[in-house]
Amino acid sequence: MKNTESFIPDFKELGLLMLGFLPWMLFLFLSGHTMTSLKIAIVISLVATVIFGYGDLKRGFILSWGTFIFFLICLIMIDFLNNEWMAMEMDLVSNVSLAGIMWFTVLIGKPFALQYARLGMPKESWNDLSFIRGCRFITVVWACLMTFAALISILKRTAWLPFPDWVYFDLTLLNIVVGLAFTTIFKRKKRLQRELATTAASR
Repeated sequence: MKNTESFIPDFKELGLLMLGFLPWMLFLFLSGHTMTSLKIAIVISLVATVIFGYGDLKRGFILSWGTFIFFLICLIMIDFLNNEWMAMEMDLVSNVSLAGIMWFTVLIGKPFALQYARLGMPKESWNDLSFIRGCRFITVVWACLMTFAALISILKRTAWLPFPDWVYFDLTLLNIVVGLAFTTIFKRKKRLQRELATTAASR
């Protein structure tokens, strides 16, 4: 029972992070191969960003605001203006945009993983250097994964790797799964190290 309960904080943090990525995952699954399905996916993803990310938008979370701005631009350019080039290149545009948002949070010193991690941490630990470095590392890993996804989209447009579309889709999805798994394992390891250090110090 104690072992099971030790996973509760990890699942809570994973759930918060997944909510941040929910609009992107919905978009990935719903965008389809037609202009109509793409337009519907954009509207659903934008609505999901506002509904599920309302608290994060209020808190000024950069990933949530970047997501909102991205889908708002897509709504204007594709749903209203029928921009065919953007529609055709949407997988590349979305992967480059998500990678760009993540690298931006690193460059300005506000890694998106830190903003989410602080929700589950006592305020006195927010400025702990080890905690900040860990969150920065997580964000860099995510940014690298999304950069890889963008490179996959570029390779898709060449004759170098002539795979069917489902292979590229699965690789993009695998990126997100790897990111979520890595984040959960890394944060659990760090949390257990903190708990051990606290227990040792109290003896």
